Amino acid sequence: MARLCSFTMLSLDGCYADANGDMRWAHASDPEAKAFAAENAKSNGVLVFGRITYQMMASYWPTELAAKNDAAVAEGMNRMPKVVFSKTLRSAEWSGTTIASGELVGEVKKLKQGKLDLVVLGSGTLVGALAQAGLIDEYQLLVNPLVLGDGRRLFAGVTGMPRLALESTRRFENGNVFLRYRPG
Repeated sequence: MARLCSFTMLSLDGCYADANGDMRWAHASDPEAKAFAAENAKSNGVLVFGRITYQMMASYWPTELAAKNDAAVAEGMNRMPKVVFSKTLRSAEWSGTTIASGELVGEVKKLKQGKLDLVVLGSGTLVGALAQAGLIDEYQLLVNPLVLGDGRRLFAGVTGMPRLALESTRRFENGNVFLRYRPG
């Protein structure tokens, strides 16, 4: 059975986007962060997105600019199969993308019956719904040392969330901290 992991960049106060949905604050890059992303892009699995994150990613990763700026990450993002959950998206131009428009929990349970692990990138609303359903096997959080004050919180509306057990941490020179949790 495949595992489902979520990877989310967060502000120190738990936001994955500011109040206007802007996430530029989360994408400041440095050599250490680029190496970390490149290493993650070597894995094999299925990338899972909500529509908004998918459209943002699809507008960048297949481009020449992405290949120039982050060749290893672009190769991985473009190589891996992708599933986008959307009720409104009718076509997907990013190579290797499947649109899932059925009921989220049932569709994810089917995906977890496969052989390839799944990773939700960003997609805060999707992560919240999957957390509520108890379907996430691992949470990876990259915490940026800034406070937005207001924004879209990762676990807004989630009730009865189980405690999480810390598996590992990594501190980056830029002050970011990577945290890996599993439901405990």
